[in-house]
Amino acid sequence: MTFPEIDPILLRIGPLAIRWYALAYVTGILLGWRYVAGLARSPRLAPMRGPAATTPQIDDLILWLTLGIIVGGRLGHVLFYTPSLIWTNPLEILQVWRGGMSFHGGAIGVFTAIVLFARGNGLDLFRLGDLIAAAAPIGLFFGRIANFVNGELWGRPTDLPWGMVFCNPQIIETYGHCPAGLAPRHPSQLYEAALEGVVLFLILLFSVRKGMLDRRGVVAGLFLLGYGLIRIALETVREPDFGMPAFPTMGMMLSAPMVLAGAFLVWRGLREPLPATPVTGPAAGVDEPA
Repeated sequence: MTFPEIDPILLRIGPLAIRWYALAYVTGILLGWRYVAGLARSPRLAPMRGPAATTPQIDDLILWLTLGIIVGGRLGHVLFYTPSLIWTNPLEILQVWRGGMSFHGGAIGVFTAIVLFARGNGLDLFRLGDLIAAAAPIGLFFGRIANFVNGELWGRPTDLPWGMVFCNPQIIETYGHCPAGLAPRHPSQLYEAALEGVVLFLILLFSVRKGMLDRRGVVAGLFLLGYGLIRIALETVREPDFGMPAFPTMGMMLSAPMVLAGAFLVWRGLREPLPATPVTGPAAGVDEPA
């Protein structure tokens, strides 16, 4: 199979170029925002504790999370994968529209935003984290589709029937050649979109429907555990970044602590006693700080 001829630029308006990559981030954030707001407005999903945050608080949080995703994702990519940019071409660090975003860096940025927002608004850190984690696979799905459109983060060589040659006129125009070569490779971006996005979203949705938003930290733990295991497994078919070890890959090393942290959060949340009586009334949107 040959990589399709997809122009990474969706629309040009004079000097302004609207890229699929940017649109994917905007779409993921907007859909995630509405999904989180819907979860927070549904008292039946957490009858024993009530909503983790009010709708206006969720609306305010989105700006914090957006900054965490962009700043953390870009700085994470630079620090984890391309630290040479710091002294060779520091201005390129600001060129986020060209791609080069680290999930793990974005996760650190989002975690920092949640901690600061929870403390500033007197919200339960674990419960707020559960809401955001439930929606995170939405953004992951669109982000991985954007990676595919950009023809980046391809997989290792393969002889499977769906192996893809990541070379087309757009890639040659961008790089001057085809960095992935002419060997068929795993379309690992699509594997990640399916597993990190669709499958993980359904697992978290099932846990939410089973009342896990009443178990502080469990949904967030399931996300960390699920993402970490999926990412470690898929790193075996994803081409390591240039200059990075083939095994264990940087993705594996960064995901291993997520698996441990996720398992701890699930264990802790399931052991914690539930409130003796359901939370109702005006105070239902306020919970004990973590």
